[in-house]
Amino acid sequence: MNIDKTKPICLTGATGYVAGWIAKKLLEDGCTIHAPIRSPENKEKTKHLDAIAEAASGTIKYFKADLLDEGSYDEAMQGCELVIHTASPFINNTKNPVKDLIDPALKGTTNVLNSVKKTETVKRVVLTSSCVAMYGNAKDLLDYPNQTMTEEHWNTTSSETESPYNYSKVLAEKKAWDIANGQNRFDLVVINPSFVLGPGINPNATSESYNVVKQLGDGTMKMGVPDLNMGCVDVRDVADAHIRAAFTPAAKGRHITSAENLSFLTLAKMLKDNYSKYPLPSKNLPKWMAWLFGPMSGIPRNFVSNNVGYPWKADNSKSKEALGMKYRPIKDTINEFFQYLIDNGAIKKR
Repeated sequence: MNIDKTKPICLTGATGYVAGWIAKKLLEDGCTIHAPIRSPENKEKTKHLDAIAEAASGTIKYFKADLLDEGSYDEAMQGCELVIHTASPFINNTKNPVKDLIDPALKGTTNVLNSVKKTETVKRVVLTSSCVAMYGNAKDLLDYPNQTMTEEHWNTTSSETESPYNYSKVLAEKKAWDIANGQNRFDLVVINPSFVLGPGINPNATSESYNVVKQLGDGTMKMGVPDLNMGCVDVRDVADAHIRAAFTPAAKGRHITSAENLSFLTLAKMLKDNYSKYPLPSKNLPKWMAWLFGPMSGIPRNFVSNNVGYPWKADNSKSKEALGMKYRPIKDTINEFFQYLIDNGAIKKR
């Protein structure tokens, strides 16, 4: 599937964390971006993208659209061969997961894909999903062959009440595949990142990773961290994976986009050389303590039970072979990210 780079590219969620880097790369490559966003009239929300566009050879045009407003993406897709759909909420603490997470992810993806179905010019959709569409809890990996996640796996343990964010990703990706498989004009390529880290483009963007790394450096976790293992990946690599998925004609299916499998404590230790003045954690908390005090820092007890102390392994070979991905070392990523949070005032300078 060859995509004509001279045609406009529809990028949903352009003001978000991952999409900001996708926009930057496309603009610097001279592309025209159609960016459907909730409030195009709010110049404060788009000024970081406008500044990038001004310095680059590409252009960006904004359209009013909302994930829950049916048909609102139609206009932004006109003339586009490529749609990159990144817009989906990522929040861990919510009193109403259906309204805050599941509806926007599922209805939003349905809405965007329905607009694609109506837009004759679209040839390819690149969707941002997540590794959590492949597993619900780290404990699940014990039942996977070699205890390792691959693109073959689907998360079968999450629900509206158990890890609702993960569940929203499963529902949204499955819906996208249902719609894509029901026609033959456009194809779907999916990027499944692990935990995304690294500096942002938008100084006001929010991401769960900002909160986690902030807590590593602001003293919240100085007594220790839960023994949590996870995959980590640089936000710029995730953006690169989307662009490679868009313009690699043979790309197809899902792609685990993850650089390294490591622990919370390893992340903290990677910061020790440059940031020894900060109250970084230096040990793992016993699991019983993480279970007891987890809810105080927003970590549900069932999450602690099913994730703390379990290994986390994912096979990223498909992204390397099919998309040609070369991943940045996470040590560089976490140090740049930490400095970025200090520079932006999220972590107090010491």
